[in-house]
Amino acid sequence: MTGDKPSHNGDGPNGGRNAGSGSSASGEIGIPVVADGPALYRITRDSRVLDVNSSYAYLLWCRDFAHTSAVAREDGDVVGFVTGYLRPDAPDVLMIWQVAVDASQRGRGVAGKLLGHLLDRLVPDGVRYLETTITADNTASIKLFSALARDRGTELARSELFGAELFPDAHLGEDLYRIGPFAAPGVVAGEAAAAPRPAD
Repeated sequence: MTGDKPSHNGDGPNGGRNAGSGSSASGEIGIPVVADGPALYRITRDSRVLDVNSSYAYLLWCRDFAHTSAVAREDGDVVGFVTGYLRPDAPDVLMIWQVAVDASQRGRGVAGKLLGHLLDRLVPDGVRYLETTITADNTASIKLFSALARDRGTELARSELFGAELFPDAHLGEDLYRIGPFAAPGVVAGEAAAAPRPAD
């Protein structure tokens, strides 16, 4: 479940990283801290399209999953974020939970830069695949992750993950988008794609 719907998101991938934090059109990108939790909650709430978790959940996320998440800052304020985690049964897979950008920063490529920063940080640690779920009507997120796969020179596969009938509330089905494999440092993309694919 990621991203904003088309009217809210004009960002495209364009990664970059410098030793734990990177420059972007939105200032600096780095690892979130617990004090960023309220900003993540506010940006999600104000998007009016993302599912809003409790404020407590965002505090926990910034504590327990900071290494697999990223925030963009402008003049010290959080203006965008990506939250993710490594799947317990597949630790080389980064699952992206939410991507959100403040209205003041949309159209500047912030979402793509956040994803690029996160991959640049985690691929050297062994991450080879990225997964996320997207509803069929969310064309902006589909374009975002399709561009990420294209720019990284790797594959994107889509399959149904959670059908609408599984949700107890009014919710569209969520399709799984799997991107990879990503080349480890010193390995070209073709060699990474030829490597055996790990079992889920």
